[in-house]
Amino acid sequence: MFPWTDIDTILLDMDGTLLDLHFDNHFWVQLIPKVLSEQRNISVQQASEWVEECYTKVEGTLNWYCLEYWEQQMGLDIMALHRTLVERIQMRQDSMPFLNALKRAGKQRILVTNAHPKNLGLKLEHTELGLGLDSMISSHETGYPKEHPEFWLQLFERFNLEPSRCLFIDDNEAILAAAKLAGVGYQLGIANPDSQKPNKVFDDFPAIEDYHHLLDELLQQK
Repeated sequence: MFPWTDIDTILLDMDGTLLDLHFDNHFWVQLIPKVLSEQRNISVQQASEWVEECYTKVEGTLNWYCLEYWEQQMGLDIMALHRTLVERIQMRQDSMPFLNALKRAGKQRILVTNAHPKNLGLKLEHTELGLGLDSMISSHETGYPKEHPEFWLQLFERFNLEPSRCLFIDDNEAILAAAKLAGVGYQLGIANPDSQKPNKVFDDFPAIEDYHHLLDELLQQK
């Protein structure tokens, strides 16, 4: 699927790519409206509509991923609510086999996430994800989300990367497009980011639903 001998570094999204996106979808789409409906004495439907409107206003910006922003907007302790659902934080079943195979093949593995540092820390605390990575960066450290060209410039500089020799994996097609525009050599989509939802269709990038499809290729190219 890829010329692995031409790829030195694998850039990996977190939520939906290495972790099951079900946790985040449940949290932001179901739990938050439920808590707001109780707090404001409105229906769950009314709360859901208000939340959706708020999300749409900042989608694709750093605020969309910023816990402090949502705490201010909603008047909720977002991290405390996160901790009520930690049992739902799960890695994809195929993630660690893939990350371990990348290590055996001599590839650098960098987590590249829009997740807020507090959110990232919580997920590292409750999974073995950190054991499968060489480095990591949150877009909040750069001041720009992955959707923005400046994020990629800072990423390449920080880790001294040759963009053309990088593969970027993400479940968001718009972000894959941003990576390609920034010069990343190879892109791969994840078709099943949420284990509880139907597969996504990618229009402009190859996509898989199981990393095991790549293991044989990796093992053949040390």
